[in-house]
Amino acid sequence: MKLAPVVKLPVIAAGAFDLRPVRASDAGLIAHYAGDERVARNTTSIPHPLPPGASEAFVARAIGSEHPEDVWVMDATREGGAELMGLISLERMDRDQSEIGYWVAPAFWNTGLASAAVEALVAANPHEARMIFASVFQDNAASARVLTNCGFAYLGDAENFSVARNAKVATWTYSKKLD
Repeated sequence: MKLAPVVKLPVIAAGAFDLRPVRASDAGLIAHYAGDERVARNTTSIPHPLPPGASEAFVARAIGSEHPEDVWVMDATREGGAELMGLISLERMDRDQSEIGYWVAPAFWNTGLASAAVEALVAANPHEARMIFASVFQDNAASARVLTNCGFAYLGDAENFSVARNAKVATWTYSKKLD
């Protein structure tokens, strides 16, 4: 696993909300939303049920000096909205490439939040990547639409293991060239 260099993550404006770095006080809301089976089942790494301390451990990794991915919170407090509506991340890969991942709390589904977050993070391109990849489970058509609406191109089918499902799940893989 290639660890990201320690840098201060930028706050990225995404329309009516900001993408801001994770902070320790986010652990409770992360646990609340990530503990929802509908969220966990659409990710590779969130277990369900969410064990005690899992969100605190996640936050500690995200803000630690040797984190494998950069994580931002979707935060609408500047507009009087919710403090945490979901998370979005970039993981560095070889050859100036990154992989994007995201989840949105069910209360904010079908609002355009994920599309706005993906568009803002790709436009900011804090990793200065030439290519960004993403994959979604094939039974999560909403996330696939987010990627295609944001200009990602379908690459092919694959499988990823889902901790919450305790199974391999068919995925669609996408990419977006940024040069």
